[in-house]
Amino acid sequence: MAKNLLLTAKTAQDINNRIDRVLRGLGNPEPPLRLEDVRELLKLDRAFYKADDPSVIQETISRIRIATIQVYQRPTLLIEAIQKFSLKALYIPDRKRILLDASLPEKKHRWNEAHEIGHSLIPWHDEMMLGDNIITLSHNCHEHIEAEANYAAGQLLFLRDRFLMEACSVEPTINSINRLHNIFGNTISTTLYRFIETVGVELPIVGLITDHPHIMRRPETFDYDKPCRHFIQSPAFAKRFSKLSETELFDSVSGYCGSQRGGSLGKAELILDDDNGSQHRFIFETFFNTYDALTLGVYCHPESRIIAIAG
Repeated sequence: MAKNLLLTAKTAQDINNRIDRVLRGLGNPEPPLRLEDVRELLKLDRAFYKADDPSVIQETISRIRIATIQVYQRPTLLIEAIQKFSLKALYIPDRKRILLDASLPEKKHRWNEAHEIGHSLIPWHDEMMLGDNIITLSHNCHEHIEAEANYAAGQLLFLRDRFLMEACSVEPTINSINRLHNIFGNTISTTLYRFIETVGVELPIVGLITDHPHIMRRPETFDYDKPCRHFIQSPAFAKRFSKLSETELFDSVSGYCGSQRGGSLGKAELILDDDNGSQHRFIFETFFNTYDALTLGVYCHPESRIIAIAG
């Protein structure tokens, strides 16, 4: 797990402009966005595959960028690449084709498809999708490419300024995120992610997506050194609380969470140290949807220091 990577303002604006053109082309639709309309506008093809069914995809490819270090030097069957690297989704730019793993839960298809649409909209990704070079071989470059596609997916699925307007008009709570999740038709996890990035430009907000935090509910595969699947920092939080580790925050959250099987796990005020060692009060709450525990922490105010004066 890594903290979410925040794009530069210039890159984010470039991607925003591309998403705006798509939404204008669709007549600025109401939520939830229909991805079939996006595919039709962009003339994209979509297909599903099963990694254990070679009859579905028998296309031959000569080059493809799978991760950061794999480069095919000879023609190979696409299904072989999918099986070898356990791919869940990919985009083939020269065929304008998005391929999705049919074995994944349907709710994950929407985000994966939007992510691949993001790759298709960012022109500097095309060459990288067809084979790594000395630059794209670096892990850092790979992370940026994926972060850019994720950012584009978020802007697309949440309709840019429409989500900004809705998110900024409600209280920053789990209940509000649940309501927005129903309006925009995306998963509650992606709504939490987008909410933090949108509302937290000036206000420090942080989120976690984890297994159940209560010690009695953690799965056998739980890794204490990497307890969070996602550690989501708002821009303002990243600027002031960059030294806070995921294990420190997870420990604090675990302290107030109950062992309920679902729904609200608890709410508490926590004190976090900023990068200068000053203390600040946050309100935290955690919700368990039976798959993921979603935690939201919202800044309240600086914590007053009590100075003892000798009498």
